[in-house]
Amino acid sequence: MRIAIAGAGAVGQSIARELLEGEHEVLLIERTTANYHPRLIPGAEWMLADACELASLEEAGLQSCDVVIAATGDDKVNLVVSLLSKTEFAVRRVVARVNDPRNEWLFTDAWGVDVAVSTPRMLAAMVEEAVNVGDLVRLMTLRQGQANLVEVTLPESTPLAGRRVRDLKLPVDAALVSILRGGRVIVPQADDPLEAGDEMLFVATSNVENEIRAVIHDQS
Repeated sequence: MRIAIAGAGAVGQSIARELLEGEHEVLLIERTTANYHPRLIPGAEWMLADACELASLEEAGLQSCDVVIAATGDDKVNLVVSLLSKTEFAVRRVVARVNDPRNEWLFTDAWGVDVAVSTPRMLAAMVEEAVNVGDLVRLMTLRQGQANLVEVTLPESTPLAGRRVRDLKLPVDAALVSILRGGRVIVPQADDPLEAGDEMLFVATSNVENEIRAVIHDQS
């Protein structure tokens, strides 16, 4: 894929390195000379320009990009880049970094954002996951809030130990997508057994999260 990243700070550079390892074509757009260091990531295409300017994005050939990632440290810039990418260049997938969780409500399809990634929220979720075994933790919002990636770790006292995946009576609009167990990633099959300590990842709408909790804790 051809992927454009707006913002070549520490975050943008890290993303670029990961994508280059996946053999994607990467364009880094940076507006300040302080962060413009093509020698650090020679495998990427670099452009010294303001990604908030339509002319710069046209020069970058954004219409040929499969994905745009707005990764600057300024939420206003990330919103403008997202909106221009979607409305002016019809980029299929726009991912935006949310620096201030208070601004998260803005990062929706109205601003051209397909996926909003809030680092503070994700870090907080990781903390909750570590200390709240047995509780449901929201890790990420998907599709402009239409669904969430949520996680629950089965406690030692779980009534689900020894039961099968098929025994989970999940609500509509919820799906078990993966089980993490002892360093393994398990794609759940109907006959797979459940164990205490399993980290279960679900994709679900917000309105059924309480029903998932009930399934996890009240199964008999």
